[in-house]
Amino acid sequence: MCGIAGAIGPREISPDRIERAWHQMRRRGPDGTAKHVERVAGSTVTLLFARLAIIDPDPRAMQPFHGDGLVIVSNGELYNYIELREELRALGHAFRTEADTEVMLAAWREWGEDALDRMEGMWAFALIDRHQDRVILCRDRFGEKPLYLWRYGDTLYFGSEPKFLAALAGAKPDVNLEQIQRFLVNGYKSLYKQPRTYFKDVMEVPAAHYVALRGPGPIEPKAYWTLSHNPTAMTAEQALEGARERLETAMKIRLRSDVPVAFCLSGGIDSTTLSGLAVKRFGHDLHAFSIIDDDERYDELDNIDAQVAFLGCASHKVHTSTEGFFERMRDLVGYHDMPIATLTYYLHSFLSEAISKAGYRVAISGSAADELFTGYYDHYAFWLAEMSSRPEFPTLVEDWRGSYGAYVQNPVLQDPLVFAKTPNERGHIYLNAELFQQWLTEPFTEAFEETHYGDNMLRNRMKNELFRETVPVILHEDDRNSMRYSVENRSPYLDRNLAEFMFSVPGEHLIKDGYAKYLLRASGEGVVADSVRLDKRKRGFNAPIDSLVNRSDPDTREQLLSDGPIFDIVKREAIESFIDGSMADNSFSKNLFSFISSKLFLEHHRDWLP
Repeated sequence: MCGIAGAIGPREISPDRIERAWHQMRRRGPDGTAKHVERVAGSTVTLLFARLAIIDPDPRAMQPFHGDGLVIVSNGELYNYIELREELRALGHAFRTEADTEVMLAAWREWGEDALDRMEGMWAFALIDRHQDRVILCRDRFGEKPLYLWRYGDTLYFGSEPKFLAALAGAKPDVNLEQIQRFLVNGYKSLYKQPRTYFKDVMEVPAAHYVALRGPGPIEPKAYWTLSHNPTAMTAEQALEGARERLETAMKIRLRSDVPVAFCLSGGIDSTTLSGLAVKRFGHDLHAFSIIDDDERYDELDNIDAQVAFLGCASHKVHTSTEGFFERMRDLVGYHDMPIATLTYYLHSFLSEAISKAGYRVAISGSAADELFTGYYDHYAFWLAEMSSRPEFPTLVEDWRGSYGAYVQNPVLQDPLVFAKTPNERGHIYLNAELFQQWLTEPFTEAFEETHYGDNMLRNRMKNELFRETVPVILHEDDRNSMRYSVENRSPYLDRNLAEFMFSVPGEHLIKDGYAKYLLRASGEGVVADSVRLDKRKRGFNAPIDSLVNRSDPDTREQLLSDGPIFDIVKREAIESFIDGSMADNSFSKNLFSFISSKLFLEHHRDWLP
C-alpha cells in the first residue's frame, strides 16, 4: 500500500516539482520515496513512489521494482501472491524478495494482460514494458485503489490523488461546478453515474480496466473483467456452503501482513462476521475499533459489546462530539481533494486516526457486504417483487413487517409492494431532490438513471450500486480516510470469487424468515454472537448531523453562513432558513452535511497552491 504518481510527456519533470509531489505523497508513503525516469516510445516516462511497508518491509522490496525488461510502481496488495509465486516458480521464475510486487511483475512477464485474471487483490499500478515499448496503467476489479489521469498541456499526469497531478504539473485543475450541483441536489449516489470527477478534465482509470499507452494519449481504457449474473441451480445448503467457503478464503488471504492488522467493528452483521472469522477460524489476535453515538437510531453499543465479549478481543471506542468539527472537516476535505461524501466518513476518519495512533498499519472493514448479500431496505422490496408469484408470498410480506419493515424511514420503501406494483419506481434514491434544487442560484435538474446490466430487478440494482452508485463512493472515502493516517484499508467482501458466486445464487436463497443478508448471517453462525447475528435491524456507522454540529451556537452559524464561493452556487437565504429547521428527516441531515462539505472544498480549492 503506497502512493504512486508519474508523467508521460516530451520532457523530464523538474526536481522541485518532484520534491513537491513527494511531499504531498508522504501520508500514503511515510517509509521512503524513489523514482525512475526513462524514454518509452519517444516520450519521457517518470514513475514516482512513496512506500507504506506492509508486505516484506525490507528495503529490498522498495519500488520502482525492476525485472526482466519491466518496471512497476504499484499501490495496493496482491493477496494471492503466495499461491501465484509457487505457480511462477514452477515455471522457472526466481524471486529475490518476499514482496507481492515482485510476484505481480513476474506474472506480467509470464502472462501479460492475462495475468490480471489470475490476480486477486486491490491495486493501481503503472508499468513500463520495454518488450512492447509501452506503459500500462491499471486499476483493480472493484476500484479499491484510485488512479487519476490529467492531460495538461503536452503531458499526461497520473497518480493516486489529484494533488499529486497538480504538484507535478505545477498547476491546479479547475473545479467541475456541475459535480458540486449534482452532489447537493441528488446526493452521493449520483456522482459516479458517468466517468466524471470534481475537477474538469481529470478522469479516473475505470475499475477493472487498463490503459496501454505509447506517449501521452489517446486514452482508451480496456476492460479485463466483468461481473455477470449467472443464476445456477443449487439448494439452500449448497448456497450457504459456497458463500461460507469463499468468504473464509477471502478473509484468510486478507489477513496476510507483516505488520499489525486492526478491525473496524460496528454493530452490524458485516463487520462482526469478519471479526468472528478472524478470531474463531484463523486465531487472529484481534483489536476492534468502533464509533459510538448516543442517538438511539444509530446506537450500536450493545451489539458491539456483545461481539467483543463473544470473541474476548480488545476494544477501542471513539465517541462522537461537536468539538473541533469544522477544523477536522477542513483538514479532511483538504486531504480528500473533494467534498466528504457522507457524514459516515467523517466518523470513519476517527477510526483511521485511532487505528494509526495505536500502531496499526492495516485495517479490515466490511465495505460492500450489502451490495453482495442484499442488505439495503430497497433490496428487500425488490426481492419481494421477485417472489410475488409464489404461494407463500403473503407470509414473506409478514416476515418483512417483522424485520426491515419495522425500521424503514424512507417513505417510498415503507410500502413492501412498491416494486411489485411499480417496477420502475426509483424515487427513494434521489429523495427530496426537487426541494434541494430550489436552493441553487442556477437551475440544475438531472433525472435518475440506471445502467441496464440485466432483466433481474434486484441484481440490476445491486450491480448499479457496486459499480455506479454506492461502492465507488465508499471505496474513495475508505482509501482517502485511511491513507490520511498512513493506514491500509482492506475489504474482504470485495473478492472476485465471492462476488461471482453470490451473483450465481438463485434469488430465493438470499432472504429467509425475515432475515436480509441471510447467507451472511448463516455463515456467521459460531463466529458471531447470536444476539448480533439474529438482530433484524440494519446497523452501521452513522450519526445525525446534530451529533456533530451545534446549530444554535453563534460561531457555528457564522461558519455556515460566512462568505465563500459556495454562495455562487447556493442561495444564502435558503441555507439560513434550512439550518433553523428540523433535521428529523434523514435526507435533510445528509444535505446539510453535503452543503458544509462542499463549502469547505470550494474554499480549499480557492486557496490551494499546487
